[in-house]
Amino acid sequence: MVVAEELLDSYLHDPNGWGYYILVAEAEEKVAGYICYGPTLLTEGTWDIYWIAVAAEKQNQGVGCALMSSAEANIGRAKGRLVLVETSSKPNYGKTRRFYQKLGYKVVSRIPDFYEPGDDKITLQKLSPR
Repeated sequence: MVVAEELLDSYLHDPNGWGYYILVAEAEEKVAGYICYGPTLLTEGTWDIYWIAVAAEKQNQGVGCALMSSAEANIGRAKGRLVLVETSSKPNYGKTRRFYQKLGYKVVSRIPDFYEPGDDKITLQKLSPR
């Protein structure tokens, strides 16, 4: 969580200096969630979703879907051709993986023991609308 807060603070200090894009969802004058994404360096039209977080009390209310939809639309307008998301293989990330798959993301790679022994890195991909 500390890394995410530092990223947001840096972005708010200089939104043009990081190469990241951040969208924030608000509800009742409070932050309901946010998404951080950006073009993948040294690629042509590949983008990464770096972070997406939704407040626990706002989950399952469409906030995450709205954030992803807005980011994907922006990526499409920027001539992005594919979007990548990375996540953990741990059982407690099952809901996260199902969320991405519900949105049309497909698993394209799995690196065993990436984060730590028994915790694989799973990469999901979605073609971006152009």
